[in-house]
Amino acid sequence: MSNESPFFLTRIECPICTTLNEFETVRVGSYREGERDTDFCPEEVIWRNPRYQAYNPLAFFTVTCSNCFYTREFNKQFKEWKNDATFRTYRLKVVKSKHLEKLAAANSIIRRMGEAIDLHKYPNETGIIKLHLAILDELFNEHVSHLDLGRFYLRVAWIYRSMGSTENPNLSFLRGQLNDIDRRFEDSKNSLAGYKTALKEFGTLIQSLSDSDRISAELKSQIVPAADAILDDLKEMSDRIGHCDESMTTLEERSKELKSLSMVGEGGGEATFGSHLSFADFLMEIRNDWSGVVLDEQSALEKAVYHYKQAFSNGKDIGAGNQQIQAAYLIGELSRRVGDYDGAKQFFNTTIKLGQEFIYQNRREQSKTALARKILELAIEQGRMNLAAAKEAQG
Repeated sequence: MSNESPFFLTRIECPICTTLNEFETVRVGSYREGERDTDFCPEEVIWRNPRYQAYNPLAFFTVTCSNCFYTREFNKQFKEWKNDATFRTYRLKVVKSKHLEKLAAANSIIRRMGEAIDLHKYPNETGIIKLHLAILDELFNEHVSHLDLGRFYLRVAWIYRSMGSTENPNLSFLRGQLNDIDRRFEDSKNSLAGYKTALKEFGTLIQSLSDSDRISAELKSQIVPAADAILDDLKEMSDRIGHCDESMTTLEERSKELKSLSMVGEGGGEATFGSHLSFADFLMEIRNDWSGVVLDEQSALEKAVYHYKQAFSNGKDIGAGNQQIQAAYLIGELSRRVGDYDGAKQFFNTTIKLGQEFIYQNRREQSKTALARKILELAIEQGRMNLAAAKEAQG
């Protein structure tokens, strides 16, 4: 085993804010992978330097600007973005505008996610956050790449799988209920604040009648006593509202205590995440403002299936041959994993048809058809599993 650092630094200027970042780049050969699952997820990763065994290489799959939190897949295209005329001419302006607008928004989800990144303290969670940021930035494009969105969500699912953190449905329900409680409490606080503001404005208008020099003395002598009576009532109401403020503070403390007790009781001692009770608790807050957030492997796979299907149907991002065969198989396998057995059957059959045609057309080129043959075997095997699962689901 080696004690050498598996990283070297790569300097890249952010295309959004021009900050010069130094990103950790994984050295070739720094880790090895074991067998792959049927959706191509590595089942084991072994780092040469054991100090980094807690790190999933997918935490370095994307990189995030330290200043504006713009996030991209860390590939050759991004490293050489200044030489990419298509990106600079047709994509950068729109993405930059939308990214900075979202970043400047009150309670910005980009800033909240970006500031939660801590690669060394929370390596897996950071990988998931960065992939979400990359998804969000991809969605800012006028013409999004559904293939990339599918790839990103699939990798989120892989990280969740490596964490062994597929969410218990009861725990998901509890988190949803607690999140609703938080929202209702915030609504109550805002309503009370609005009520106080309205009463204050009402009192100001009443006082202006008493102070006005545009009303005759005779009429004012009749108005002032009535206005003073109203102002006395408002003062009494303000005093009562002061007690409401105190009660609201108490309610907030007790709500936090309830949330803490509930999460400890159901979460089985789940680790905290920064100032949040858990990583899922942090993501739930973000999901209130963006439905694209996924809390577990299953939800990530569902998003991946949707975007892979979109990419497959429009045919722009997926080339004919091996790539098309692999995409069809992957849609079938992910559909099977999320319980869509009919959809899985359809795409496994498509994989077999495409694979057989490709292999026949290139029957004299064994090297060209090697991948197609392997995927064809997987499609047949997983298709049988899918059929058995569908029969079992039907009872």
